[in-house]
Amino acid sequence: MKLFIALATLVVLAAGQNTYTSENDDLDIDALVSNPEMLKAWFNCFVDKGSCDKVQARFKVDLPEAVQQTCAKCTAAQKVITKKFFAGLKEKAPADYEVFRQKFDPENKYFGPLEKAVA
Repeated sequence: MKLFIALATLVVLAAGQNTYTSENDDLDIDALVSNPEMLKAWFNCFVDKGSCDKVQARFKVDLPEAVQQTCAKCTAAQKVITKKFFAGLKEKAPADYEVFRQKFDPENKYFGPLEKAVA
């Protein structure tokens, strides 16, 4: 009986993993991309060139999978955040965008579909 309860609990938990946690969906991405120092800090966190705060670290955990799976588990808010982060990085720091893209998509096969998915 205990085994059945444990298995049922695992099934319920696994079924609930269809999206990433929404705890930071209220991130003010417009403020972030409009502030060059903040944008650079987030970039540095994501590419392992700087430390990460709690919010950055939470996004960083999911980032590789989100890139490879075209944000399939992203909430609507996370798709907006991703779209605006990419656009801001491309516009304000194109060289950093290329470093970021190379880190998460060195074979250049994920970013095109990902950018379409979050558009």
